[in-house]
Amino acid sequence: MSVGHVGRAIEESGIPTATVMVRAFEHRARELKMPRALIVKHPMGRPLGAAGDTTRQHEVLRAVFELLESATGNGTVVEFPESYRPRPLNA
Repeated sequence: MSVGHVGRAIEESGIPTATVMVRAFEHRARELKMPRALIVKHPMGRPLGAAGDTTRQHEVLRAVFELLESATGNGTVVEFPESYRPRPLNA
């Protein structure tokens, strides 16, 4: 999974990283020792939430920025507490 390798390379240059990943890839985040990962209970292809669900997308982004600020070291993996909530595209 190239996301882990890219994250580590960016970290080596002194820039902290955090990645949003769906739960199906949680084991990969741990195996690759990704610097920081936020695991979401969303389907593949929708790590930030349903299309048009800007409220959820903002919540996920806030959570990943908080993780970036609060993580004390590399290899921090935390789970976003909310489950996926599908919304109509027009909502």
